Order: sequence, then structure tokens, then C-alpha cells
Amino acid sequence: MKKVVFLGLGYIGLPTAAVAAGHGYEVIGVDVNPSVVETINQGKIHIVEPDLDKIVKDAVQKGNLRAVSKPEPADAFFIVVPTPFKQNHRADITYVEAATRSVLPYLQEGNLFVIESTSPVYTTERMAEVIYKERPELKGKIHIAYCPERVLPGNTLYELVHNDRVIGGIDPESTEKAVEFYSAFVQGKLHRTNARTAEMCKLTENSSRDSQIAFANELSMICDKAGINVWELIELANKHPRVNILQPGCGVGGHCIAVDPWFIVSDYPEQAQLIKRARETNDYKADWCANKVLETCQKFVEKNEREPIVACMGLAFKPNIDDLRESPAKYIASRIISESRADVLIVEPNISSHKSFHLTDYREAYEKADIVVWLVRHDVFVALPREEGKTELDFCGVRR
Repeated sequence: MKKVVFLGLGYIGLPTAAVAAGHGYEVIGVDVNPSVVETINQGKIHIVEPDLDKIVKDAVQKGNLRAVSKPEPADAFFIVVPTPFKQNHRADITYVEAATRSVLPYLQEGNLFVIESTSPVYTTERMAEVIYKERPELKGKIHIAYCPERVLPGNTLYELVHNDRVIGGIDPESTEKAVEFYSAFVQGKLHRTNARTAEMCKLTENSSRDSQIAFANELSMICDKAGINVWELIELANKHPRVNILQPGCGVGGHCIAVDPWFIVSDYPEQAQLIKRARETNDYKADWCANKVLETCQKFVEKNEREPIVACMGLAFKPNIDDLRESPAKYIASRIISESRADVLIVEPNISSHKSFHLTDYREAYEKADIVVWLVRHDVFVALPREEGKTELDFCGVRR
């Protein structure tokens, strides 16, 4: 394999494509957004990820990476597109299927086809059926596998190389072909399995994390009712050698943990009781936080006979990144704007603009605000000195 195509140049597709290009592959990145294609071909990036700009620039300058709007013939094809859920919480795999269909004219005998997008169980086998229905001559002649990412935004480049990967083919030969590709740049262990198990493995990892976060979030609401400092409580409880409680927040966001558990719940509703309850708890936490802010605003009005200035500090779904997908902070800010008469200042230091929110510098917002709502634990927020006389609602441990 020398030439590979990545379909989708987002938070996972672009870093993976750039890493592969840096390890000798000729990489073609495909994206439907013309602005993304133009940006990458200039050696620049459209997302925030430490050091990614350097390796993209280097790969483009060396001719190992280029972006296009349509696929072209190659030795391997990788599907790295979004898999959101529909209104009924069922997985929407239309992007995966559209990307699969887009490469049908270019598939050749001996090619490798890999889905990295987080997907419900059976998706890889269903895409194999799509391929074979349109190109029956390829059945048994190409290699089809599933290999989910498991990286942490903000540390993606390191984890792409050093984390273990689970690789599952629709047959053993497909698994080995995929292992051949990833072994060129992954220093972690490559664990072989079948496609169905690899798909469930990704969903299981994120459902487990969702359940652990739900426990912390539920505990924070109990502690608020009981008048207990949840941060101190968790620190003390974690002194137990077999206890490791996570930190609560204002909910759960992002493209994985806030979405993936629903893929299991929607397909196995009778069995996935705990997974469903954890997901509902984390969704409810955002409403609980918004209600606390609205109650605080009402008390301020009753005491001061004027509307407060409220600073919503953070929109990203986790600290120190620019990714707002499924962000509970964004939802909370929207509710405060729509359900109060307060002067609401919106802060997100990792982006320069937003189509729905007018952004304010975090220092200016903190200085002006009567009520400070900590929604994301960005490092720049933690460094802000506390000012007397402000009401601070800390949902993410900035002041812990």
C-alpha cells in the first residue's frame, strides 16, 4: 500500500491523514467542504489541535498530503465521517453510506476499505453488502475492516501513535491487511478481532465512561442538596485504594460519549437499562445547571432590583479545545439567554467567532459580571484571580 484516501478531514480524519503522510504514504484527503480543501492545500488547518499545523504544513510541502473534493483510485480507503443520531436516538449512518458509495467506482481488487467512524454493530457488514451489490465482482477480492479511533482531543497526535488499536475485519485476511497499514505508524499494540466485536468495543468504551461520569454528576446534585462540597468529597473518597470517582461537569458533550451509548440503547432497548439511565442523567445535568443559573438570576433581581450581568464561561465540550459538538455548555448558555432578561456575556477563548453567539473576552466578561457561570475548566479560567462580591456558580471545578 502506497496511496491511501481518507474521506472526512475533521478532528480525526485530518490528524490521521497527516500522521500517515508523515510515515511515507501518499495521502489524499477528501472533504465536501471547499473551504477545508483549500485551507489544507495551503498547508494550514481549520481546527485547533496542538502541533497539527506543523505536520500538515510539512506533509503538504513534501507532496505527501493533498486535499480534494472527490475520491480517486488508491490502494486503501478510510471512512472518517460523522455518525450523529436522529431524533429518536437511532444512529444516522447516512454519511458513512454516502462516503462508501462515493468510492465504489474507484475500488479495485486487492484494495483495503476501513471504517473508522463510530458506528452501530453490523455497520461494516452492511457497507460490505452495499459494495458487493454494486460491484459483485469484488466479493472476496477486497479487504474490509473496522478500526475505531480512541484519542483524546488536545492530545490526538500522540495518542494516534501510542494508543493500542482494535482492528476487526469481515474475515481474517481483511484484519491482517488493516493491521499491515496501521503498523506503519502505530506504536501501541494492534489487537485483532472481527468487525462486529470491534464496533461494539468502541461503543462499550464510551458507554462505560458515560456511566462513570453520570455517577459523578449525580453525586454533585446530591451534594448540592445536602450542602456538601462535592470536590472535597470526591478527593477524600478517592483516597480509598479501589475508588476512582471522576470529576463532575455541566453534562457530557462531544462526538463520542454524548452520542455512542444511544447506539447501543436504540438497538438493544430491553438490555441496555443502565446505559440508558446514565445517558439520561448526563443529559439532565445540563438542565439542572441551567435551572440553577436562572434561580440565581431571579434572586439577584429580588435583592438588587435590576437584572444581572451573567458571564457564561466556556462553550466547548471539554477543556482547552475548540470543539463545540453536543456541548452542554452551549445548551446552557442558550437557555439562559432565552429564559432570562439578564445581560448575558458568552465566552469561549478557543474560537474567534460563533454564528449564534457574540463572544466576549474572558477577562472582560469576568470583570463585568455579577454572576459568573463556570461551564468549562479551561486553563485560562483557572488562572483568573477571584474577585470579591461576585456570585460564582462552578459546575466544572474551576474554583475547586
